[in-house]
Amino acid sequence: MHSVGRIGRYRLERRLGTGAFGTVWLAHDDELDAPVAVKVLAENWSHRLDVRERFLSEARLLRKAASPRVVQVHDIGELPDGRPYFVMEYADAGTLADLLAAGPLPLAEALRLTALAARGAQALHEAGIVHRDIKPSNVLLRTAPDGTRRVLLADLGLAKSLAEASGLTLAAGSAGYRPPEQAEPGAGIDARADVYSLGAVGYELVTGAVPGAPGRIVPPRRLRPGLDPGVARTLLRALEADRERRWPSAEAFARELERAAATTAGAADGAAGAKEAERAEPSAARPRGRLAWRGRRAAVTAAAAVAVLAAAGVALALVLRPPAPSGVRVADATGRIELRVPDGWGRQLRDSGWDPRSLGLPAGHEPGLAVADDLARWQDLGTGVRGVFVGLSGPGDVTARVDAVDHPGCHYDGSRAYTGDRWHGRMRTWSDCPGGSRLTEAALAPAGSARPPRVYVQIRQRDGDDATDRILRSLRVT
Repeated sequence: MHSVGRIGRYRLERRLGTGAFGTVWLAHDDELDAPVAVKVLAENWSHRLDVRERFLSEARLLRKAASPRVVQVHDIGELPDGRPYFVMEYADAGTLADLLAAGPLPLAEALRLTALAARGAQALHEAGIVHRDIKPSNVLLRTAPDGTRRVLLADLGLAKSLAEASGLTLAAGSAGYRPPEQAEPGAGIDARADVYSLGAVGYELVTGAVPGAPGRIVPPRRLRPGLDPGVARTLLRALEADRERRWPSAEAFARELERAAATTAGAADGAAGAKEAERAEPSAARPRGRLAWRGRRAAVTAAAAVAVLAAAGVALALVLRPPAPSGVRVADATGRIELRVPDGWGRQLRDSGWDPRSLGLPAGHEPGLAVADDLARWQDLGTGVRGVFVGLSGPGDVTARVDAVDHPGCHYDGSRAYTGDRWHGRMRTWSDCPGGSRLTEAALAPAGSARPPRVYVQIRQRDGDDATDRILRSLRVT
């Protein structure tokens, strides 16, 4: 990067992010006394005319959209070394990816934010543009003058005009968010490609997990128990592998999301009102000892219940429900593997299986899943990723393969036997890895079984954390 304190009239303050082709800076427009974002083409791409043209095309498409739902471009220019830059409005409240860092959102908010993103996509489509890379990190949030948050689509580096996209196109988009017709070169796409991506964003906001491969998506109600079936159907329709079965437009998807958000918010308000009324009711007026039967059953008084049960000779006891288990429950696409991970880990899920050959076992395709806060960085031990991989082994000695694993750069802490209610086997751990990671490798077999180990587990967490036993206790395999 050419070292400068200013770009044109814009005073640079700090780097906001770096992508494949450029860097975005937070800057200040001294003449208008306003913060702005400045995107500059990366120096190593400055000699590539095709990349330069794509960079400038993004600015033109953003300008063409001319919508308050899409990031606005204010200015464009060149650095002294000839690299282009363009100036955009600054989104001060981060991205949807930032919101997801704490796990799934309240349902009404998740639906509302997805609907607003869909409205932004509709604005692009009406301007003749298909985005082709809608994902949480490309959906920005900006604080409006009234304190509310505006939702803005950004990063049109892969965008095309709809006229061009209907012909032969190159593969594009991000895994987990791109539709099948966009994953392979040569297939024409239309606005329904963005509908799929919006469905993936909504799915992640609701469940906390990135959906699996098209056609093999875990039903969202398995990741968020109690989710309204209508909401699940709305999201899954957007994620149909066959685009003819998706919502016909981003606007149609937005309308359905808005309807569901209003219904969800109304139900929440009603429940809150009922609780408030109950708290406000004078204690003398409250029926004592009443049992509340939820759902469609009528309330039954404790006296009536006692009379019926006593007549049947049944002893009565007060049963206290244990608190609901914490964490996020995830499962693979086959439904054979299920486990629970800490809340912050369950942001992204790949559930379509694995090839045991990667561990040195006989090749094949076996059930498996990986769940983590950032799967894109899973292979890099220099990052503090937190997550779990579980794979069924098929033939072969998993213990021998786990014993052969090494992680250079980490401190080997040794091995120990693991014995739990469901599993027994061997565990090996490493700490002080680059990035502050701690690793556990395990070969497990069902407790009380003489069969050889058949489950391989890798757990990545940060030094100081230890959710290992809690995760293994939650693991179920059928």
